[in-house]
Amino acid sequence: MTGRAGRLTSIDMLRGLVMVIMALDHVRDMLAAPRAEMLDFGDAGAPLFFTRWVTHLCAPTFVLLAGVSAYLYGAKSDSRRELFRFLVTRGAWLVFVELTIVSFAWNFNIGPQSVTILQVIWAIGASMIVLALLIWLPLPAIAGVGLAMVLGHNLLDAIQPSAESASAAWHLLHIQGLLTLGGAPVAFVGYPLVPWIGVMALGYAIGPIFVGARPDRARRLMGAGLLMVLAFLALRAPGLYGEPGPWESHGAFVSTLVDFLDTTKYPPSLQFLLMTLGPALLLLGAFERVSGRIADALVLIGRVPFFFYVAHLYVIHGVALAVGAAQGFSVSEIAVAFIAYPAGFGIGLAGVYLAWIAIVLALFPACRWFAGVKARRSEWWLSYL
Repeated sequence: MTGRAGRLTSIDMLRGLVMVIMALDHVRDMLAAPRAEMLDFGDAGAPLFFTRWVTHLCAPTFVLLAGVSAYLYGAKSDSRRELFRFLVTRGAWLVFVELTIVSFAWNFNIGPQSVTILQVIWAIGASMIVLALLIWLPLPAIAGVGLAMVLGHNLLDAIQPSAESASAAWHLLHIQGLLTLGGAPVAFVGYPLVPWIGVMALGYAIGPIFVGARPDRARRLMGAGLLMVLAFLALRAPGLYGEPGPWESHGAFVSTLVDFLDTTKYPPSLQFLLMTLGPALLLLGAFERVSGRIADALVLIGRVPFFFYVAHLYVIHGVALAVGAAQGFSVSEIAVAFIAYPAGFGIGLAGVYLAWIAIVLALFPACRWFAGVKARRSEWWLSYL
C-alpha cells in the first residue's frame, strides 16, 4: 500500500498503531490505581497484565521501524555520508530530548524530586548513533551484527553484578540501574541498549524489501513474522534459551498463560523480541492491503510520531494533575514521576481505557495540523520532528 510520493503507508500505519497503543500504556502509568500493582504485572491480575502486555508491541516495533526508515532515508539521498550525518545528529537530538523535554513531561518539576529516566527515546537516539557507524559495513554484515546482538545477548545473563556494584557501562548496555557522578545520581537507565541496537540494525538490514514495487513483500513479511512467533513458542514452551525468567504451570489456564507470556523487557530478552516483533511483522504485511478511515487515521499519526509522543505525555500528565485535584491531592504531590504518586491516587482500569480513548481523540486534530505542516514545507529541521 503506497501513499503520496511513493511512501509506504503500511509502515506509517503500523507506526501509528503502536503510538496509539503506547498511549494506553502511559495513561495506565500516570492514571491507574492501585499504584502498588504498577510495577509487578505478573501478580496484578489478568485485565491489568494484558493491558500492559499488548503494549509490549510498541518499543520493539518503533525501534525496528526506525532502522527501516534510516535505510529508506539513505536510499533516497543515495549518500552514505549524508545518512551518517543525519543519524548522528538526529540520534544526539533524541538523547537531548529524552533528557530535557521528555524528562520534564514525566516529572513536571525540575527540583530534587525529578527523576531522569533513560527510556525508549534515549534507546532510539543512542542506537541511531551506533547505526551511523554500522552503515559503512556491507548490508549482510549489518544484519550479522544485529542478529548477534539479538540472539546472543542473553548469554550475558550469567554475569549479574548487583545494581549497586555494576559499572556505568554495564548499566548502559545490559542491566537497569542508577548512573551516578561523584556519588550523586544523574539518571536511571530504564532501557539498557543491548539489544535495542541490534533491533535497529535488523530494521536497517531488511530495508531493501520496502524499496520499489514488491508484490511478494506482504507474503515475505508475514512469513517471517509467523516464523518468529513459532520460534518463541518453541523456545518458551520447554524453557530453552532466551529468557531469564522461567514459567510455571498453574491450576487456572489464565494464570498459566500470564506466566507463559510474562517475559523480560529490561533489557528485552530474545523471547520477548520474538513475541513482539513476530506479530509486528505479521501486522506490517497485513497492512499492505488495509485501507479505510481508521487506517487513514493511523497513517496520519504514524507520519508525526515524535510530535504525538511528546504531546501525549504532557496531556496525560496534565490530566493526572486534574484527577489529583479532584481527589484532594496537591499539585506538588502529582507534579512528580508517576512512581512517586501518593497512595490512594488514581482511577480504575475502565476509567483508564476511557481516558486513553479521549486523549487520543483530542490529540488527533493537532496531529492532522502538524502532518499538514510537514507535507507543505520542506525545511531541513522538520525531518528531526
